[in-house]
Amino acid sequence: MAKISVTLATAPYGRTEALRDGSVSVHGVDLICLALPVEEIFWRMLRHQEFHASEMSLSSYLVAVDQGDRDLVAIPVFLYRTFRHGSIFVNTDARIQEPRDLIGKRVGVPEYEITAAVWIRGILEHEYGVRPNAICWYSGGEEQPGRTDKSRLKLSPEISVTPIAAGATLNQWLASGKLDALITARVPSAFVANDPRVKRLFPDYRSVELAYYRKTGIFPIMHVVTLRRDVHEKYPWLAKNLEKAFGAAKAKWEEALFHGAIEHMAMPWMMAELEQELEVFGRDQFWPYGLENFNRKTLETFVLYAYEQGLIQKLWALPELFAKATLDEFRI
Repeated sequence: MAKISVTLATAPYGRTEALRDGSVSVHGVDLICLALPVEEIFWRMLRHQEFHASEMSLSSYLVAVDQGDRDLVAIPVFLYRTFRHGSIFVNTDARIQEPRDLIGKRVGVPEYEITAAVWIRGILEHEYGVRPNAICWYSGGEEQPGRTDKSRLKLSPEISVTPIAAGATLNQWLASGKLDALITARVPSAFVANDPRVKRLFPDYRSVELAYYRKTGIFPIMHVVTLRRDVHEKYPWLAKNLEKAFGAAKAKWEEALFHGAIEHMAMPWMMAELEQELEVFGRDQFWPYGLENFNRKTLETFVLYAYEQGLIQKLWALPELFAKATLDEFRI
């Protein structure tokens, strides 16, 4: 049987490098890998479906499904996950010292639906008692003017989301004090430049995130892998073959990490850092794919947060969101 040609777009992660360099193949597939910024991937896949498969915002995928758009189908491969307490930035003049100080404040977000914001709002509400309707939300481009939501959201009237001025950026507004805080997936350039007007809400965010993980067992998932549904229906074997190949590529990456082959990262204590993280997560839980392990709780928590925040109208069960062939495994 001739191989089929499949275009896959992801960010250039180490755990997918073996797919890009061809040392891990997808059975039955001639894979064309495109390494692109995730924001560009999400936009092009959601708006134009340019790729056969791609990395996708977990939130955008869930919102699309909830709104009846089933043009994509997910496989349980989670290419990006990160804790988000360190993604809350504040203006130093706003006198925000703790999460409850955000109540009544002007808080920017690139898009209200982005996965990072869903996680942060859920954490603020469930861990600190700060509900989304207690904040005045502003949206727009973080570093470039003109960013708009990928989806048409139907939020509760008690949620206020106001676009910032044309030509302005969230980074500028945060530094100038027009915003009191910013919730974002990318570190704002004002903070990178050591602007004294901008700081993190949680300066020692690592300790706060570690405590959160030990309390909840949640390592937040940001991105999932999706297939175009027309491709999935034409080649029903592809979803499982892709999942297996992603797992093999990740295993190869992990083997290099665990044996110290990480010189390309150019960080002097990277091995010590990795050993500390393995003490927390364990080798089997370091970066798991699939719906089991602690992924089930993490995904179910995210669906709950999206539902509570009015982004979706139904509490979706996980089997409804993923390709059926990826929900179980054969045994010998």
